[in-house]
Amino acid sequence: MTVALSKRASDVRVIGLISLAHGSSHFFHLVLPPMFPWLKDAFALSYAELGLLMSVFFVVSCIAQATSGFLVDRIGARPVLFGGIGLLVLAALVYSQSNGYAMLLLGAVIAGCGNGIFHPVDYTLINHKVSPPNLPYAYSMHGVAGYLGWAAAPAFMVAIAQFADWRIAFLAAALLEAGVLGILWLNKSYLVDNVRERHENTHASTQASNPGVVPESTFAFLKLTAVWLCWIFFFFSMASTSSLQSFAPSALFEIYQVPLDVGSYYITLLALGSAGGVLFGGYLAAKLQAPERIVSSCLSITIVMCLLLGTGLISVSLIPFLFIGLGFGYGVVAPSRDLLVKAVTPKGVAGRVYGIVYSGIDLGAAVGPFIFGFFMDAGLPKALFLGIVLFQLMIIPTVIKVSAGTTPKTA
Repeated sequence: MTVALSKRASDVRVIGLISLAHGSSHFFHLVLPPMFPWLKDAFALSYAELGLLMSVFFVVSCIAQATSGFLVDRIGARPVLFGGIGLLVLAALVYSQSNGYAMLLLGAVIAGCGNGIFHPVDYTLINHKVSPPNLPYAYSMHGVAGYLGWAAAPAFMVAIAQFADWRIAFLAAALLEAGVLGILWLNKSYLVDNVRERHENTHASTQASNPGVVPESTFAFLKLTAVWLCWIFFFFSMASTSSLQSFAPSALFEIYQVPLDVGSYYITLLALGSAGGVLFGGYLAAKLQAPERIVSSCLSITIVMCLLLGTGLISVSLIPFLFIGLGFGYGVVAPSRDLLVKAVTPKGVAGRVYGIVYSGIDLGAAVGPFIFGFFMDAGLPKALFLGIVLFQLMIIPTVIKVSAGTTPKTA
């Protein structure tokens, strides 16, 4: 009984620390978009140029994520985590001192490098530090923290920019991230993933079950079709979400005359809805064991909501409820998605698989705002919601295919 309680307490501590780190990374996804109106006026930027900032951030993050997975498998998750958070602090400082578009781009590059490490780090630690019965709940809390980070950023940044200015808002973001780094440092003993022992155990297990067999190459996992189907899932999912986060306030202003600051708070509602959806989605994933049904049902509902927003005919009073509903639908999908990725992950290569698969998130987030920035400049705000519908339609077949071909594995 004492051992069980001790393990449960350790699980809770690890989940809390990793969730805090994940929430801080999502916070930094949205320190720039809420500042777009201020930056547009300060430096006479177009929507396409603003969208390109997010594209640069996520392209760099995509590259960093794909490569950091190998680093996590080699040196362990903890040093990679501390390095990534330090880069986010530096990025916010660069944003705060920007004197033009070039410095904003530099800040986006640094932030992308810092952001790219989180999924390989987080999921490696979760899979090796949390007991199997608690994994669905760990994935759920990890996702909730991410959405809360998204929810906090627009409110935090806009409030400070309104009462001070946009430079102070970025400085405050840097201070907040430094505080997260301090908390993780004080609890660093819980973030050791025993990478050497893990490699030795994986190698011994492989040799015992397959004596005389030459181990597969470092990149053998790239041959798995399911890995790339998961990548496609993440690509279109994040292309939808990031486009909505980046341009929904501007689109709502042009379609429905919703003030920009009010539209920014709708992004907070979107994230809060997602947080609630992740909690409910963790319960569904554990009970139903039917990810393809969960994903297809939720996305069908969010597709209808986006179509309604794109018509320009609905009442403005319904918009906040639609954003909460959209967020809830996105959130419910997340735990089932994470369990699917774990199911296709071979032993000993968790960092690499998560790095590659979750790089689809970053590339999708890079492509979405870049595309829709041009539509916004062309005066076609309704194309934002209709394009998101198209992206969501691309997701459903991939998860059905992955679900049909997966068998549980231990990462």
